[in-house]
Amino acid sequence: MSAKKIIIVVVVLLVVAGIVFGTIRHNASSVTKVSTAKVSREDLTSIVSGTGQIKPKTYVNIGATAFGRITHLYVKEGDHVKKGATLATLENVQPTSIVAAQEATIESSKTDVNSMIAAEQTAEANIAQAKADLVQKKFDYDRALALYNDKLIAKQDYDSKKAAYDVAVATLAQRQAALAQSRAQTASQRAKVNQAIASQRSNFDSLDKTISRAPFDGLVTNVPVREGETMVTGIQNAEGSTLMTLADMSVVTAEVKVDETDIVNIKLDQTVDVTVDALPGRTFKGHVTNVGDQALLRTTGIATSQSTTGTEEAKDFKVVVTIDASDANLEDLRPGLSATAKITTAHKPDALTIPIQALVQRDPVAEKALFDNGGKPPSGSPVAAASKEKPKPTQGVYVLTKNAKGKLTVNFVPVMTGVTGSTDIEVLSGLKEGDEIVTGRYKILRTLASGTKVKEDNSAEVSTDS
Repeated sequence: MSAKKIIIVVVVLLVVAGIVFGTIRHNASSVTKVSTAKVSREDLTSIVSGTGQIKPKTYVNIGATAFGRITHLYVKEGDHVKKGATLATLENVQPTSIVAAQEATIESSKTDVNSMIAAEQTAEANIAQAKADLVQKKFDYDRALALYNDKLIAKQDYDSKKAAYDVAVATLAQRQAALAQSRAQTASQRAKVNQAIASQRSNFDSLDKTISRAPFDGLVTNVPVREGETMVTGIQNAEGSTLMTLADMSVVTAEVKVDETDIVNIKLDQTVDVTVDALPGRTFKGHVTNVGDQALLRTTGIATSQSTTGTEEAKDFKVVVTIDASDANLEDLRPGLSATAKITTAHKPDALTIPIQALVQRDPVAEKALFDNGGKPPSGSPVAAASKEKPKPTQGVYVLTKNAKGKLTVNFVPVMTGVTGSTDIEVLSGLKEGDEIVTGRYKILRTLASGTKVKEDNSAEVSTDS
């Protein structure tokens, strides 16, 4: 064979190979690469997250109850105190002197009462004497009356006995009145003693207010003052000085904010896992004890009912989680620590699940027409009619299937969903276990249509960003 013929044969082979290669490339380019997954069963848990901070259920700001200079502070931040323990003392010279003066007044009044009682006893003795004298005078008068009637004594003697008797009656009445007066004076003096004792209780209260005591067992979380500073009490709308903040750490809560789109799923007593940024690797168990009903603006934290300007910004709701005391040592927790709460809103064991990203919104009528025509909208089909009407999108997924030629294509299947997990979602109807569905990629799913020829490609997506 000559060299010319060899060259011609080589050229022909190259042309044929180019045609074959081009045909293969063309056919390959008309097939869409998609990532897939199978419908499977697994335990599905729906979790709502919220961020916030650790707070004690009960905490108080212990304010000044008396005016004066701090003479001694007995605690510092971080100290644990028992109920009734002395926290601080203020200068008490004036309250102490008032108590001492009033005590002297009470003792003096008690002495006066004793004197009045002695006067009563004297009046009672005088009455006894007057009664005895009256009896004697009565006997004398009766004898004189009998003798006078018998004309045995002169009228002058009779009148003398009668006058003596009348004087004795008057004397008894006078002394009985004196006794009543003494008793009244004694009662009055006793009332004065009671009044002084009542005033003393007020003085003791004023003195006691110079000593600050712990109202319950707790943790001292803030001491903004120092010894020697002067404390003032609050008046009307003016706030008084604050000695310290005491927190009851026997019941610890995590107060978190949850997005408004998730708050409808939060219910009381749902289980919660709480993590604290300052304690990595530790998880505290808890449960929901309060779900706020006021929406809070995300930028300011002010309730929408208190906001004076209308806004469409995102909103949060407050959720309080009580941490179980038996779960872990709560002494490591401090008020104000940043915390993240993961609230379990639902749990479905052995649920039929699919990846969330597989869900799309499509018009089932238009998708059926596309599938029947190999992915192309036929003229005069329901797709064309649907284009003139408002589409009715339905939630569903693309299921892998084979067409009449055995080629791999996709078909839109409407589904009903249930519990949503972090990456998967429960399927209530439309699919069965083992069905293979399209899960991506996002750019492909956005424009994918039923009847499109596809090819499985589950390799990792490589970013093309420069």
